Amino acid sequence: MRRLPPLNALRAFEAAGRHLSFSRAADELNVTPGAISQQMRILESWLEAPLFKRDPKGLELTEAGLAALPHMREGFDRLATGVRLMQAGSGPSRVTVSVAPSFASKWLVPRLDAFQEKHPHLDVYVHADMEVVDFATADVDVAIRFGRGGYDGLVAERLMTESIVPVCAPSLLKDHQLDEPADLAKQTLIHDDSDREGVPTWQMWLRAAGVEDADGSRGPRFNQSSLVIEAAVAGKGVALARYALAVADLEAARLVIPFGHETPTDFAYWLVYPEAKAALPDVKAFIDWVKSEVRPLPAAT
Repeated sequence: MRRLPPLNALRAFEAAGRHLSFSRAADELNVTPGAISQQMRILESWLEAPLFKRDPKGLELTEAGLAALPHMREGFDRLATGVRLMQAGSGPSRVTVSVAPSFASKWLVPRLDAFQEKHPHLDVYVHADMEVVDFATADVDVAIRFGRGGYDGLVAERLMTESIVPVCAPSLLKDHQLDEPADLAKQTLIHDDSDREGVPTWQMWLRAAGVEDADGSRGPRFNQSSLVIEAAVAGKGVALARYALAVADLEAARLVIPFGHETPTDFAYWLVYPEAKAALPDVKAFIDWVKSEVRPLPAAT
């Protein structure tokens, strides 16, 4: 038989160690900070070893606590997966996906009909939010993230690379000369402020293209990449767009690339999930489907 301390004490340790705060752990577990403190005393007494260093500056884990925390987190992930497996077949099936709003609207949602046709019994809940989900606290099965990868404690599979291209409505080309980047000096520039890291700004793009007399700081700004693309489709100016998000509008001729200056970025789209989640048949079905939907993007130029 496994000799284990009380489960509530382990649960309290995992939450307190993750937050490095008894108060935040108490909020998460819907108990009082005193209850968390009591559970820590029970656990440390059972182990005959300290897990936290307590001082006025805050809470720190001891070496033993640091070593144990990843295993506790993985253990509770697997317990949650086990409960989901026991519940399988007892009610409607659902997969919850965390994704940025722009990727949801421009890439994921238009493809969901194909998934529902293959899996009519399975509902997909799209949680569109700019915040990075914490799998330990959120009821989320899988996330699609835009970044460099390297998500600690999680499986991360690269879905697509990304590049940045200038785009505009076809009508803009009829009314204005746009033969080379220098012509942008006379155009309204649309800015994407949704994620400054990893994505070039207009100032960076113009400098790389050798354009010196265009003001890359002026023009309307949006905090969602999808709104940047919609503004360009509406003829409001020239936008710097993520190609993977703009490709459907380019293929439908709602957008055009006026000249071929594609800028690769070291950011990519990643499929991210706890390893334990892949044991759930419904989650695995969604993961496999998303990967099957990814095809090489046509050349931007």
